[in-house]
Amino acid sequence: MTEHRDVATGPPDEYVEAEVHRLLTEDPDVAEQGITVARRESGLVLQGEVESAHRREEILRRVAERFPDVPVTSDIGVIRTAAPTEIEQLP
Repeated sequence: MTEHRDVATGPPDEYVEAEVHRLLTEDPDVAEQGITVARRESGLVLQGEVESAHRREEILRRVAERFPDVPVTSDIGVIRTAAPTEIEQLP
């Protein structure tokens, strides 16, 4: 996991969690339904997978921009989006 923000404000409430989730799903520039938002003592954790590191950074930037006082930890992985280069052999 990578720490994106480090602000000592305590855990966010469920409304902030819901607002971040709404931003991720309803903002047309983000529109990520595969990212989950979980509250922890140290802030919010964003989990899921996206198609590129650039996309992950853009999501984290938008969340930090909209919620600057909320500490956010990223557990967002990058999945392969290119076609496979080898043939899969089935037993």
